Amino acid sequence: MLTLSTVSVSGVFLWFTVIWMGGAALLTGRALALSWRPIWQVVLSCFGLGLVDRFFAYALFDASLLSVVGYTVDTVTILGIGLFAYRVVHVSVIVRQYPWLFERTGWLTYKLCQ
Repeated sequence: MLTLSTVSVSGVFLWFTVIWMGGAALLTGRALALSWRPIWQVVLSCFGLGLVDRFFAYALFDASLLSVVGYTVDTVTILGIGLFAYRVVHVSVIVRQYPWLFERTGWLTYKLCQ
């Protein structure tokens, strides 16, 4: 079993939280944007993913399960990835669905057509 003595804390954070749970947050944000769900569902889902992340870090890497700081850092990271994915896909869907109303001005923004 891997423990924190063999795997550094930053390694666990980068490998597990950013890659694995961030990937789950990315897919969650994308799925919710494609199905026209409100953004609060992304936030709620990412809080749940933060709990899952803490549990797996505890179970696999012997990290502290009830660490408030660990949960906060992991959840903010996961939430950022999920919200970013939601916004990128939401803008793409809005612009593709209503091309006569909106035009894309960037990855994260759109505006009304004049």
